[in-house]
Amino acid sequence: MRATLPRIDRSQLHQIIVVDGGSTDGTVEWCRAAGFEVYVQRRPGLRHAYVEVLAHVTGDVIITMSPDGNCPPDAVPRLIDKMREGYDLVIASRYLGEARSEDDDLRTAFGNWLFTRTVNVLHGGRYTDCMGIYRAFTRRLVEDLDLHRDEGYALPERLFGTVVSWEPLMSVRAAKRHVRIAEIAVSEPPRIGGTRKLQMFRWGAAYYFQFWRELWHWK
Repeated sequence: MRATLPRIDRSQLHQIIVVDGGSTDGTVEWCRAAGFEVYVQRRPGLRHAYVEVLAHVTGDVIITMSPDGNCPPDAVPRLIDKMREGYDLVIASRYLGEARSEDDDLRTAFGNWLFTRTVNVLHGGRYTDCMGIYRAFTRRLVEDLDLHRDEGYALPERLFGTVVSWEPLMSVRAAKRHVRIAEIAVSEPPRIGGTRKLQMFRWGAAYYFQFWRELWHWK
């Protein structure tokens, strides 16, 4: 957090909210001392963090990013500029053009390719990266795509014993709804702190289940 947040140009943003999942390493105290708004979530999981904090968001456009070093803050102005062109969703793609992920291994690289290819084939997407957390979108899109409702996640989460995030479902439903979508090339550096919390098989199975279920589940 100390390495990432100071690199964000606060003058370009109306609001910055740090959502904490229950850390005990001094993150909350440091962020508050540095003048950042902090929300401590009640239910575990990234999706619940998004849904809970949504009521505290005051702007019309939301940018989500991870503070572990994978999301270079210098791409924030590019995301903002692209949204100003009238897009509803802009993804910082790790695989567009010359962009690369330095955090991938063979399994995650293949999984991201497979999931993106599946979404494109099943739902008419044109993504190079449908999974990444680093993206900008209108607040209205969350409600338009019902991303804040449990019904899109409850069954796969129950089947595979996990809690998933909303980025893949956002990508699917945005493609189905034919909203304005763009990608910008942003390489993913290696993480500088923390440990990967990826539940590869449970998340992968839940997301793949979602992709196929969306063929008839949501219109």
